[in-house]
Amino acid sequence: MKAAIFDRVGSPLRIGIVPEPAPAPDEVLLRVAACGICGSDLHITEDPVPFGIGGGFVLGHEFAGDIVAAGSEVTGLRIGDRVAVVPMRGCGHCEACGRGDPGRCPEMVLIGGGYAQYVTVAARQCHVLPHDVALEDGALAEPLSVALHCVFRSGMKPGDRVAILGAGPIGLLVAFWARRMGASRVVVADLHDHQRERALALGATGFALSGERLAENLADLCGGAPDIVFECVGKRGLIGAAVEAVRLQGTVVGVGLCIGGDQWDPFMALMKEVNLLFSVFFHQRNEFGVALDALRGGPFKPQALITDRIDLSPVPQIFESLRHRTTQCKVLIKPDLA
Repeated sequence: MKAAIFDRVGSPLRIGIVPEPAPAPDEVLLRVAACGICGSDLHITEDPVPFGIGGGFVLGHEFAGDIVAAGSEVTGLRIGDRVAVVPMRGCGHCEACGRGDPGRCPEMVLIGGGYAQYVTVAARQCHVLPHDVALEDGALAEPLSVALHCVFRSGMKPGDRVAILGAGPIGLLVAFWARRMGASRVVVADLHDHQRERALALGATGFALSGERLAENLADLCGGAPDIVFECVGKRGLIGAAVEAVRLQGTVVGVGLCIGGDQWDPFMALMKEVNLLFSVFFHQRNEFGVALDALRGGPFKPQALITDRIDLSPVPQIFESLRHRTTQCKVLIKPDLA
């Protein structure tokens, strides 16, 4: 089968042929309908060691597809079922897995495989899509769940003022959930304004350009210093910028993947009594299903995130272009796109 393959740091992905996988007894084989390119995929190919991948790895963890084969121990799923996949694969029997939280399993592995025509996953990782959700839209369930978990972690209440640093896919989906769950103001900030209209379409009430007056601009657009600031970029210094912007005794949530350390002065956080917390992954049982329901419709649609649909052939070029700021947002790979 055809796949986009990672070989080594500094080398673009390449399109090649790899063996079609066969499902183990507890697995199903999926025909990949769509897989999103995630910012963490870009991080992985820049510093793969912390993620435990090597040459020959097939990336892609935001995907949905239909079941074409099932292992002998699989129950509750059938050939032809349309499913979205939870990419955290736990052991399936520990306390964390038992409560539907494989991201906290001691044996958790963040799987890849979605940049290919077929992939095997454990049956317990699959969620059947609602009948009125398009199969390709199921690829948005994973980033939607990550963003939803951020908002739950923040303790946001209806009426809160929310600011989000970063207009990438996760930042925009945090805006979507914050507005959907009753925030009075939802302001997205970014270095560039090419995602302004998309942010507003997803529920933001305002958009600010980052710069020296960021805290003042956020306060103006929020009608006061924000109660919660989500840092969704993962660049050095932005936790400090979030602390500066948030109100006294407000909450800062670290969401962006910052690798290689940060540098900021905690004195302001101390004096403002800021609540500083972090968010990663999501709860499979409680949050993934809510994310799937959000794909069914409403005043703001997560599908507005999608800017491009491509087949496998241009993946290496598009992947490299996403390392730099472009007007693209969420690119979906559709391996069998004609």
